[in-house]
Amino acid sequence: MKTYFRLLSFAKPIGKFAIPYVITTLLTVIFSTLTLALSSPLLKTLFIDKQATHIVKLGERPSIFLHTIDAFNYYVQWMLNNYGAWGALQFVCATIIISALLGNFFRYLSQRIMENLRVYTLLNLRRTVFNNVMSLHLGYFSNERKGDIISKIASDVQVVQYSVTGTLQVVFKEPLTLIAYMIGLFLISVKLTFFSLLIIPISAFVISRIVKRLKHQAAASLKTYGNMISYLDEALSGIKIIKAFNATGFIKDKFDKENTRYSSITRAMAKRQQLASPVSEFFGITMVAGILLYGGHLIFTKDTAFLKPENFITYIALFSQVMRPAKAISDSFSNIHQGIAAGERVLSLIDEKPLITDSPNAVTVAGFNDAIRFEDVSFAYQEKTVLNHINLVVPKGKTVALVGPSGGGKSTMMDLIPRFMDPQQGSITVDGKNIKDVTADSLRNLMGVVNQDSVLFNDTIFNNIAFGKTDAKREDVEAAARIANAHNFILETENGYETNVGDRGTKLSGGQRQRICIARAVLNNPPIMLLDEATSALDTESEKLVQDALNNLMKNRTSLVIAHRLSTIQNADIIAVLENGKLIEQGTHMELINHNGVYRKLIDMQTFSEG
Repeated sequence: MKTYFRLLSFAKPIGKFAIPYVITTLLTVIFSTLTLALSSPLLKTLFIDKQATHIVKLGERPSIFLHTIDAFNYYVQWMLNNYGAWGALQFVCATIIISALLGNFFRYLSQRIMENLRVYTLLNLRRTVFNNVMSLHLGYFSNERKGDIISKIASDVQVVQYSVTGTLQVVFKEPLTLIAYMIGLFLISVKLTFFSLLIIPISAFVISRIVKRLKHQAAASLKTYGNMISYLDEALSGIKIIKAFNATGFIKDKFDKENTRYSSITRAMAKRQQLASPVSEFFGITMVAGILLYGGHLIFTKDTAFLKPENFITYIALFSQVMRPAKAISDSFSNIHQGIAAGERVLSLIDEKPLITDSPNAVTVAGFNDAIRFEDVSFAYQEKTVLNHINLVVPKGKTVALVGPSGGGKSTMMDLIPRFMDPQQGSITVDGKNIKDVTADSLRNLMGVVNQDSVLFNDTIFNNIAFGKTDAKREDVEAAARIANAHNFILETENGYETNVGDRGTKLSGGQRQRICIARAVLNNPPIMLLDEATSALDTESEKLVQDALNNLMKNRTSLVIAHRLSTIQNADIIAVLENGKLIEQGTHMELINHNGVYRKLIDMQTFSEG
């Protein structure tokens, strides 16, 4: 129940929906019950002695329900005496129609209110989940399947909205309706009602056994569905590799196995869910048959003092309606298990806390004036050391290049600066301020990032350059594109700056995508640039264009550059050489060549391979 109430907390302020819903539901139940209860006077009007003159006295019985029926009987009798059976019949039918109209009108209002509650809860739940996911640290996404996260945000939230909020409706409305009908049944015949209730505990026990395992099956179903979405995402993202390695059959089999497993679990769940309703309906029909036998026996034995024929027919009509809320309640037990299982998965995503957060006393930095300093920085992934006691200064206005063998810790070192991760030891400062004491947003505003992977969104070229800047002007975007050597090729595309780049920029070449990314960084106009092997995946011609763009980008800026082609960073002010997580050399190109160390070996190896 803890999970259920946590999910309901997303409906706050729930009173805005609950109070009108309670009122409209009460009125729905009252008028719906009265519509059936009035069938007794209707039958009485059709079959009683037309000359009857007995007038019912109001207030003889204390029950509000019976007082209403007595009042109605009074006017029926009055209509019989003054206008005859036809006039009384018209009065009864008109009253039943009005009661049915009001009952259905208030039912419509209650359903509208509940729908608003459902949509409002879904809005808050999905917003909370997505916002929390966007706040999580980058390491979380390395350890989790993207498809499983998508499944939780999209599919699981849908399950929660229909089962949990729907159950809230059943928990209040259906029991209230059931109670109202049961009161009516007891008022007509206490003995007959007690007789009919003998089978309810048996029915409840059988249904509880049927739905017992649904929660575990629902959890397995949702997990399997998340795996399917992950496989689908991987297949679509790597379609070129799949076809290149003739792995289409392998991927199909992999997806089909998970799909078959999901189908088996879904089939087992459906079997249990669908069994609950027929079982409850069978027991209900059994009860109706028993009531017909017992009540018919009383009428055949002329025990009309105990049960009158018109009351017996009304009793059957009321009892037939008892099965509807009872069936809805039994169905809700199967739905709630699935909703709780989905809710637990959604809440697990909400409860995931970001490792990178602003400290309570974090300050805002508005500019960059001195240097970035690594002071005895160490970092490890799951006890595997990646950086080991790094000390490095990146002065303002200088270009610092990080070089070294793969796996040396260069990218990790760069990721620590904008606080995508935090070091386990040591500190990183910007202008003397520890970046842990600076707000992450203001820190990242100082930096522009260009990665090896050109990340573009399925949008226009203009919106990709102006990403995150809703107030960007056309002339500023074009100026950034010119600096990035992108303006000319953009004008040659079908719709210029309004051309859609496709999913992940697939409509553009690698060099074009990279220059769009550089233009995005230029538009942001940051004082610090972080360039992570921005030209490594390009051909020679594209590399030259991109390198020219990078040179334009780095003018008058502080730059930290990772490059595997050492020829592109020979003019760097400082070259830092990393190997096995340690900073083993640093200096200018000529200083390191003369030192005859690891850098000199890397240069010789690359010169030999290119030669």
